[in-house]
Amino acid sequence: MNLFEKTEKITALLRAEYPAALCSLQYEDPFQLLVATRLSAQCTDARVNLVCPGLFARFPTPRAMATADVEDVEALIRTCGFFRVKARDLVAMSGQLCALHNEKVPGDIETLTALPGVGRKTANLICGDVFGLPAVVADTHLIRITNLLGLVATKNPQKVETQLRGLLAPAESNDFCHRCVLHGRAVCIARRPQCGRCVLAPLCDHACSDSSPGIGTPTDAALGSSNMS
Repeated sequence: MNLFEKTEKITALLRAEYPAALCSLQYEDPFQLLVATRLSAQCTDARVNLVCPGLFARFPTPRAMATADVEDVEALIRTCGFFRVKARDLVAMSGQLCALHNEKVPGDIETLTALPGVGRKTANLICGDVFGLPAVVADTHLIRITNLLGLVATKNPQKVETQLRGLLAPAESNDFCHRCVLHGRAVCIARRPQCGRCVLAPLCDHACSDSSPGIGTPTDAALGSSNMS
């Protein structure tokens, strides 16, 4: 079985296991998803979902956020971690949306990553979930799981993205990433993957190795530490 066939089988198993491949961040429009994704760096989606209603009640549009005092934004997102940097990014990003994009969230990777605080992970999520484009969101779950599976052999997010774009069917790529997040939270947990109850185990290099009793290894811990906005 070659790597393409293996990827297809893994994709089919994840599709059966997690039919609803939904983003766990809650949002009502593209701007809200952009903001929520920026806040999610080094923070759980559950925490972001608690913080965002108050933030959007105060600053519901790019124009409102762009004219906000950074200190006021900081106060509303304080529990998200790295709140000072994130608050500055949100105000600057909103200002650029107003100045260059008529308050609209752009729909391509290059333009999105030109916005303050927006990396490829965030840009891919916007392109996939908002605009329905093929996307590979290289978050910590995807990086960890695809390394353990043997689909990639790098912790570099952009290299993971590039390699998976070459393996995944474009129509499947965005959902594949969401399903990896769900699987990473439920079964393939950082530092303690539950190989004994994993539907992917027969296709997983880690699970088929001698070092996979279902307890994380030092390699797993290292893979679980990478992040990118």
